[in-house]
Amino acid sequence: MSGAVEADGVHPNRLLAYGSLALSMALVGSYVALSKPLVAALGVFLLAWMRFGIGGLAMAHWLKRPADERPMTPTTKRLVFLESFLGNFLFSISMLFGVSMTSAVSAGVIMATIPAVVAVMSWAFLKERIGLRVWAAVGCGALGIGLLALSKGELAAHVPGGPEADLINNRELLGNVLVFVAVLCEAAYAVIGKKLTGALSPKRITALINLWGFLLMTPMGLYAAWRFDFAAVTGGSWALLVFYAMAASVWTVWLWMTGLRGVPAARAGVFTVMLPISAAVVGVLVLGESLSGMQALAFAIALLGVLLATLPSGDTTTPAP
Repeated sequence: MSGAVEADGVHPNRLLAYGSLALSMALVGSYVALSKPLVAALGVFLLAWMRFGIGGLAMAHWLKRPADERPMTPTTKRLVFLESFLGNFLFSISMLFGVSMTSAVSAGVIMATIPAVVAVMSWAFLKERIGLRVWAAVGCGALGIGLLALSKGELAAHVPGGPEADLINNRELLGNVLVFVAVLCEAAYAVIGKKLTGALSPKRITALINLWGFLLMTPMGLYAAWRFDFAAVTGGSWALLVFYAMAASVWTVWLWMTGLRGVPAARAGVFTVMLPISAAVVGVLVLGESLSGMQALAFAIALLGVLLATLPSGDTTTPAP
């Protein structure tokens, strides 16, 4: 891909790429929030395994190599595995366990750091030059997470105090840590994906990394399914599972890889802001969660980091491969 595509001039496919990236992250944010009731109904490992299985059935025909696509090199094969291990397998486990231990609003605040993390990884691994504002954005993200950790608003609504409150606080802290691990995985997913789009089509990348995710999750998924009472799952949960599987395994990945083909990884990170925003909106409007004053302040500071990291300027360039 030519570096000229990333110039400040208007590219005919730029708006389509931006739209694909924004819609992808909005869908991710919605299923991050909606995964809470699914985890309660199915458990983490069974949910993740069934997600990959349903997604794999829906796009099995995408696995075949197109006639105009070169065979994968050993490096490309390693990147496909790493993309799936970090972006599918480890992200799913960290995100599902994390969201089950904390709130969708808290997860949204933490995930607001994704653009800054993507920019830093793009600088480190793709040699994209970034300005001082990105480092300031990282500081804003860290401050936002710190304020979130100090927030006791959610505890006060449920537990008056004592050892039980400490136990819940520790559980939420662990949940927040796991969500941040998912942030690191999502950022790595964006950077590795940029490499893969130069060698494979978006559809084939989507199908291949989903297949690896299914294989990696199968041992734990089978163990979880062995004694699970599938008859106890409601019709609404099954319908939500199908949406979750299609959104997580098919739509979001294909949209993201499609958008990445014409946008540098650091600039694509701008659109991950749609993830925490949609997760928080779904948490408040659909799941009935509240937004405390401290959480709102943490969210605002984290989004300030997003603004600092992603405003267009002459500081960021992408070298031509």
